[in-house]
Amino acid sequence: MTRLAPLDPPHRLLMGPGPISAHPRVLRAMSAPLVGQYDPFMTDAMGEVQALYREVWATHNEQTLLVDGTSRAGIEAAIASLVRPGERVLVPVFGRFGHLLAEIAERALAEVHRIEVPWGQVVPVSRIEEEIARVRPALLAVVHGDTSTTMAQPLDELGAICEKHGVLLYADATATLGGNVFEADGWGLDAATAGLQKCLGGPSGSSPITLSERAADVVRSRARVEAGIRETGDAESADFVRSNYFDLGMIMAYWGPRRLNHHTEATSMLYAARECAAVLLEEGRDTVIARHEVAGRAMRAGVEALGLTVFGDRAHKMTNVIAVEIPDGAPADVVREALLDDFAIEIGTSFGPLHGRVWRIGTMGYNARRDAVLTTLAALEQVLRRHIDVPVGGGVEAAADVFRGAGA
Repeated sequence: MTRLAPLDPPHRLLMGPGPISAHPRVLRAMSAPLVGQYDPFMTDAMGEVQALYREVWATHNEQTLLVDGTSRAGIEAAIASLVRPGERVLVPVFGRFGHLLAEIAERALAEVHRIEVPWGQVVPVSRIEEEIARVRPALLAVVHGDTSTTMAQPLDELGAICEKHGVLLYADATATLGGNVFEADGWGLDAATAGLQKCLGGPSGSSPITLSERAADVVRSRARVEAGIRETGDAESADFVRSNYFDLGMIMAYWGPRRLNHHTEATSMLYAARECAAVLLEEGRDTVIARHEVAGRAMRAGVEALGLTVFGDRAHKMTNVIAVEIPDGAPADVVREALLDDFAIEIGTSFGPLHGRVWRIGTMGYNARRDAVLTTLAALEQVLRRHIDVPVGGGVEAAADVFRGAGA
């Protein structure tokens, strides 16, 4: 048998669009001992997670829990459970992840209608309402912040519009929860999902989700308990969710008082999700959001001081990731490789029409801090100077001014 050395990943400062460097407390929590899925410690921890994420989401929703899997697992569970085959779904598309919502809805056999705008813009709320009135969808599925373009779609008016037209409102908050203002109840959302690997400062692999009672009722109306654990009186809807793993009715029953077995809870990821929320709430939800805003503003000031151009509609930018246009003379992949090889710093490019056109630099979660921003800008300046002229020290100084001005 081949003898392998212990796993020893290289040190990286992850300053791309995600994943980011996990908070040390989260990593420590993940090394805690495993317990059985019905151990009182485990069920108590699940209850704690539900209470913590109600605060993170700013909601009173009873059905606030985790879907085991990456953020895409939460997206698929929400759409597959809320949309019946043949129902209409409206998706505003302003980047790669709007296309993802549309595809997942199509795979759920929905009739999908898209509103598309050029990458770098968001969809006007007035246009969304016009399309809701025309299409009459059962669900409006919206990406809150699309990291492919770094744009944030305004959500605050959509809840009232959807309620007026009898439409469920779902938001994908994978890239925004914890680092941008997000008010699940205040904005009238029926469902929202996220991931840990961005502003929440954890690893990918668990997807927080919250459902309003209106959304939970839709899920319950499609309930079916699988053979082998079904008891007399258990629901057997003919209109059941076609995915077993992503059936939110079963997952809600597993997290509820009955603890009806569905899968074996991912214990270490539960610990991680708990610690992500605990760290955020101990610092203070509003304080964390403000920290992301300052770090993002500092990074923007820094890249602009280096002579780089920020991509997209500045009025609708996410606070936690910025896209900068790659300047002439700076080979896109060579610069990224040099940052990784020489400074152990990762930044990203993008997808589709923006691939090779922009770099995406994240300031989120544990990395939304002064030293991470200044280190990244100093390294970027040094690498860029190998290819083009940039102001010496300008990026670091401009970013430092922002931090000083914010008292950070």
